[in-house]
Amino acid sequence: MVNVSRRGFLKLSGVTGAGLGAAALLSACSGSGSGSDSGSSDGGSDVKIGVSIWSSTDALGKLSADIVKKAAKILGVETQFVDQGHVSEQVTASAETLAAAGCNGMIICNSADSEMTSVINTCNENEMYVTQFYRIISKENSPDVYKAAENSKFYVGAVHEDEVLNGKTLMNLLLEKGGPNKTGARSICLEGWTVGDATFQLRWQGYKEGLDEWNKEHPDDKATMTDPVYANTSSAEGAKVTEQFVNTYPDMDALIVAGGGGDPLVGSIGQLKNMGLTGKISVVSTDFLDDLEDQLKTGGIFAESGGHFCDPLYAFILTYQACTGKLEVKEGEFGKEIKFPYVYVSSSEDYANYKKYFVDEAPYTDDEIKELAKDDFDALDKAATSLSIDDVKSRHSK
Repeated sequence: MVNVSRRGFLKLSGVTGAGLGAAALLSACSGSGSGSDSGSSDGGSDVKIGVSIWSSTDALGKLSADIVKKAAKILGVETQFVDQGHVSEQVTASAETLAAAGCNGMIICNSADSEMTSVINTCNENEMYVTQFYRIISKENSPDVYKAAENSKFYVGAVHEDEVLNGKTLMNLLLEKGGPNKTGARSICLEGWTVGDATFQLRWQGYKEGLDEWNKEHPDDKATMTDPVYANTSSAEGAKVTEQFVNTYPDMDALIVAGGGGDPLVGSIGQLKNMGLTGKISVVSTDFLDDLEDQLKTGGIFAESGGHFCDPLYAFILTYQACTGKLEVKEGEFGKEIKFPYVYVSSSEDYANYKKYFVDEAPYTDDEIKELAKDDFDALDKAATSLSIDDVKSRHSK
């Protein structure tokens, strides 16, 4: 038994459900360390899953971390978090850190496709499964990285959003109802977060598609959008970029803050407030802030997409299933893909419904998370892509 790997031992022990039963066999392999959380003793799990995230403390990061911790406790899984700030060297090092900590698997929100080659290699060397969340490797833009994922026995897949549609939806809201008079914005500035980030590139594609379609259909009422200026994931840089836009484009009537976890948006709307421009420049963004309800009421934010923090929950479950042998990862296949829906809010009334069904109570109960962990991939995919305010309302009113 000494020569059987922990992963092989988990599978041999039949650890496949929400309640796991090999604690006595492998307790010595489940160490803890800085940033780790032990799951409950519900059945006695010996699965340890790492989480590599840009931040576990900003608006989106905390929601993401909290729902993973909730699932880990329910399933009896130990977790370890590494905050890597979307700095490439730290992103790649996070996989090494989690492997050294004895993780069976990890989920990761990387900042660029190029980082995933190193991450996948580390996972291959350490027999550690990996699933992306809020990200997916682009086959067109990063064929070599995509091939590395295909050739891996440990790349599980990716849970991400339809970012092109997200971008088009936000752009259309601005063009139709934005601007100081709510008759449509026409001079739009774009704030990105990290150069080369695959998710930003897709959102930007959506912004451009929405803009191009509008201009084609309205040749006498065209709108413009700047090239992106990057704020990384910093509130201070968000404020600086916004001030630069206002000073450079006097006709500016809208600002897209592409994302970055929420902090750049905080800086941007704070800067607009300081300049007396709240409500005069329509701001749209992705990643809900904690005070979104107030920002919608005061005009600090015009519209926002978010509510996608269950994305890491599904990445966690896929990784858990791979670690326990329920989900087979095949060499030569790219892996599983789940495309997660966004929730869009553009009024305090919209947000009230979101808050009731996603914030005041979790969108999934403990029992529902246990059942998700038992589902096959098709059922998981259907559950994920069906998530909405109406879906939660329907499930929790029974």
